[in-house]
Amino acid sequence: MNVTTQDISLLNLVIGFSILIIPIVIFLYYRVKLVKDLLISTLRMVVQLSLVAVYMEWIFKLNNAWLNSAWVIIMISVSAYTSVSRVKLNRKIFIIPFAMAILISLLIIDGFFLGLIIQLDYVFDARYFIPISGMILGNSLNHNIVGLSNYFDNFDRRKELYYFVLTNSGNPRMAKRPFIQEALIKGLNPLLAAMSVMGLISLPGMMTGQILGGASPATAIKYQIMIMIAIFVGCTLSLMMSLWYSNIKIFDKYGNIEKFK
Repeated sequence: MNVTTQDISLLNLVIGFSILIIPIVIFLYYRVKLVKDLLISTLRMVVQLSLVAVYMEWIFKLNNAWLNSAWVIIMISVSAYTSVSRVKLNRKIFIIPFAMAILISLLIIDGFFLGLIIQLDYVFDARYFIPISGMILGNSLNHNIVGLSNYFDNFDRRKELYYFVLTNSGNPRMAKRPFIQEALIKGLNPLLAAMSVMGLISLPGMMTGQILGGASPATAIKYQIMIMIAIFVGCTLSLMMSLWYSNIKIFDKYGNIEKFK
């Protein structure tokens, strides 16, 4: 199949923004204070993606392993910083452990997916390495925030339950288990729900993008299946390791909870 993706002219791109009038009218009518946030978010998205487009053209031409890796490291750093900030944790304590958790999970998934499944001759090929790493990181960020927020909020609200189980069992691991279980369920359930209806309710972005780019639907679907598995395992690893590292930081050797915010 040899298909050229239909380009969008600059004029049509500008016209495309006009459809934002619909949510703006709704927000104004119901006096929802989101108009400013919408405009700022849209402007930031346009500026950031425009810069990425320029940068990507350059990075794809060079296709240098060190440069590609540096770009992914920057994405990991931003992801770790955002996770810590959104969960409202102490940045000095948690940003490096979270970055390490994300890095290790990404190395495992990229190595498996790019090296073993796709079998690239050049694993750091920018056209595969950067977009796939970005998809895994983006999803890991979202589900990490949900899972970690639940974990730390529970220790704030249900501290007595933790100490009750710890006192009666004398086993810190057993006392932490219900909190870890709930964090994993809360963090990963939305992704499982999305996977279960994929193809029935939604057509995923990667598959749609490949089809628009000229790939056959069968090839696009195979890539989408593999990337969703990679994303789910990556999210699970990242969240679980973030929880492990958090436990090292928030508990003393006797299992007492220390200050983490």
